[in-house]
Amino acid sequence: MSPSDTKPMIPAVLIAGTHSGVGKTTVTLGLMAALRARGLVVQPFKVGPDFIDPSHHTAVCGRPSRNLDPFMMGEDGVRRSFCSALAGADVAVVEGVMGLFDGMDGTDVSSSAQVAKILNIPVLLVINVHGMSRSAAAMEKGFAEFDPCMRLAGTILNQVGSERHLSMLKSCMDRPIFAALPREREMEMKSRHLGLVMGFEKEHDVQALASWLEGHAAIDEILKLASPPCPAREEVSPVEKSVRIGIAQDDAFCFYYYENLRELERRGAELVFFSPLQDDLPDVDGLYIGGGYPELHAARLEAAPARRQVKRASEEGMPIYGECGGLMYLGRAIELETGTFRMVGALPGSTIMTKRLAALGYAKAQAIRDNPVAGLGETLRGHEFHYSRFECEEDARFAYRLCRGKGIKDGWDGLVEYNTLGGYLHAHFYSFSVDRFIESCKRYRKT
Repeated sequence: MSPSDTKPMIPAVLIAGTHSGVGKTTVTLGLMAALRARGLVVQPFKVGPDFIDPSHHTAVCGRPSRNLDPFMMGEDGVRRSFCSALAGADVAVVEGVMGLFDGMDGTDVSSSAQVAKILNIPVLLVINVHGMSRSAAAMEKGFAEFDPCMRLAGTILNQVGSERHLSMLKSCMDRPIFAALPREREMEMKSRHLGLVMGFEKEHDVQALASWLEGHAAIDEILKLASPPCPAREEVSPVEKSVRIGIAQDDAFCFYYYENLRELERRGAELVFFSPLQDDLPDVDGLYIGGGYPELHAARLEAAPARRQVKRASEEGMPIYGECGGLMYLGRAIELETGTFRMVGALPGSTIMTKRLAALGYAKAQAIRDNPVAGLGETLRGHEFHYSRFECEEDARFAYRLCRGKGIKDGWDGLVEYNTLGGYLHAHFYSFSVDRFIESCKRYRKT
């Protein structure tokens, strides 16, 4: 491969953890902030299907964070997303998921380690060393040798108690220690029932994050961890914008994979962002209503003008696609402990919030009938994560049978009425073609 066939190497690193809760997100945000404070353009990524961590990356880096998930996107999709995002960036930082080797169903699939191997980028392992010294070296050795195909460049030690504690750790660790972070309670992240608060809801003290990492990490050494060149990819020729698709985006609807929106644009959609909490329905040919927190804003959604306008558009045959929070909004009502709030009423059913997690994990769906989004037999891959159940009528029509996941009812998902489809599946648009949705919007525009 000649130099003209590749993009220049830039430093790239994946921040992984021994397990969840070791401080990966805080460390990742601190590193991103420190790199930005040096004047570098940081391209952020997140392993797995999470929506929330990427929102914090985006807030700190000023560039959209992209998900990297082999189950949902395929290995080539991971490479495509990673390489295409590097244009204009000086450094890439990838936040891992769970523990380094934790993948789907106890396998390597969609683990941080798998993504690191697909992209051939080095890993820094975050170890919470509170209450241990030499045992940290045993953890490092085990993680380094478990999969020889993965490059463990070194460690980031979190919760270091003192200089003496650090001295003991240095005496027994084999690989370079790229950071030794003291206990800082004020750096911990706030959470709620679907995870951390969203990035746009938290005012990050970027300067404090940057100073914290800069003062305790070997940033210059991290910047020497260059990734291999990415294969050059043909730029997709701009497609003439043939349809206008409304994207619900506000505090109630904020869960979108960045690549999903870009994929709609690549296929000829002009995206029109609006807030169902306060805006009128814009002049569009179709709607995409993502997930989020409609239950936290149920009263405002009920009172807003968009609710009735979306119902009328649905009855007129506008293609409308709702995911999780979008499903909840398109139903008749959301039932909370504080009362019941009317929603759009385009789909025959209502949402009841649950105190326990109702579904969490990867999902795979097959279309059992043609619908506005997918054709008969087409397969979609994605993720489920919700604290609610959707109770629909007995004769409800479903678009998908889940090969994996729970869906709305007994493995069925994608409730269909008119040209409106809503389900709990958060689908990744790399797993199927969005051309059908685009064509559905074109047909609606011409009627």
